[in-house]
Amino acid sequence: MRCDTLWRNARLATMAPDRAGLGVAETGVIASVGGRILFAGPADEAPGFAASREVDCEGRWITPGLIDPHTHLVWAGNRAREFEQRLAGASYEDIARAGGGIVSTMTATRAASEADLVSQALPRLDALMAEGVTTVEIKSGYGLTVGHEEKQLRAARALGERRPVTIRTTLLGAHALPPEFAGDADGYVDLVCREMIPALAASGLADAVDAFCEGVGFSPAQVRRVFKAARSAGLPVKLHAEQLSNLHGARLAAEFGALSADHLEHLDDDGARALGEAGVVATLLPGAYYVLRETQAPPVARLRDHGVPIALATDCNPGTSPLTSILLTLNMGATLFRLTIEECLLGVTRHAARALGLGADTGTLEAGKACDLAIWDIESPADLVYRLGFNPLHARIWRGQ
Repeated sequence: MRCDTLWRNARLATMAPDRAGLGVAETGVIASVGGRILFAGPADEAPGFAASREVDCEGRWITPGLIDPHTHLVWAGNRAREFEQRLAGASYEDIARAGGGIVSTMTATRAASEADLVSQALPRLDALMAEGVTTVEIKSGYGLTVGHEEKQLRAARALGERRPVTIRTTLLGAHALPPEFAGDADGYVDLVCREMIPALAASGLADAVDAFCEGVGFSPAQVRRVFKAARSAGLPVKLHAEQLSNLHGARLAAEFGALSADHLEHLDDDGARALGEAGVVATLLPGAYYVLRETQAPPVARLRDHGVPIALATDCNPGTSPLTSILLTLNMGATLFRLTIEECLLGVTRHAARALGLGADTGTLEAGKACDLAIWDIESPADLVYRLGFNPLHARIWRGQ
């Protein structure tokens, strides 16, 4: 059987659901053709391959390329001053109500050109890719007009043209209330539902729609309207839910069959049950928990009890999680949220793919999926979660290259 590339003498963590745990194959091979996996598994189960190129992995570990399923990677401006304010005791809500937070980034992002946004985001993307990331979700939400949200999403798409990486875009128009709609949240939601979502769905710039369901964001009733508009436009939904309080956003996400509900620090048992029954992925964001110095961690035991798949993400953003390390995110998931090694690694591979609606295409080493690989100089997969400030990536492969 012919293939383009054969990686041999490797140890595989396939993350495949039909194999126990991490789906380990101690003596494994991977064959690819046309940028997709032809075979991945134990060498003694592989057919004979005639490869155009063979790579001796010399016993290194191979995982699927890592996936960051929640970022706000495209923005302009700097919010280091807010970090200082929080150190002095100001809360997230205090800063937001004083005109800082998301609105301050909105002002800088509106003033920036698309080219500016791309050039500022590229170093952040490069940092993620340097740690084995092959798929990144990027949200808008710092423009808060139809034109500026479109500009952000165009910049996100442009990043995928400038780098060998898969970019999934999410329209987060319902992120914050822009100043021109002060005191009129319903009026702004009208704009999001009647103009923004239809226009950006028709342009093909948005792969999904998200909203911030929170006291400093939008109410469940307003989010419901956003989700109905997304459904009418044929787009799946995601939700920032239960980060600072419990507004029962998780149940709303479950009702609409959301791809994921994210943050979830204040999730209750009913919400966890609803997520599990609807098959919604819980995306946990330890970077924001750490930066905001929160004390209530997501209820991981509840998620486990109700069979909710758990993903992990950097939540890379300028205010509450200026984090561009997926490896540090893994360690934070384990140390701050007490996730297991297996949960952490599945959280940036198989479950992360599902959180983006990409479970059929990536996230595991299985025949037919995109040949996105991370090859590591490690003794065991636990090393990827255990180490701090050390990058053991040997090679990153995207679409077989």
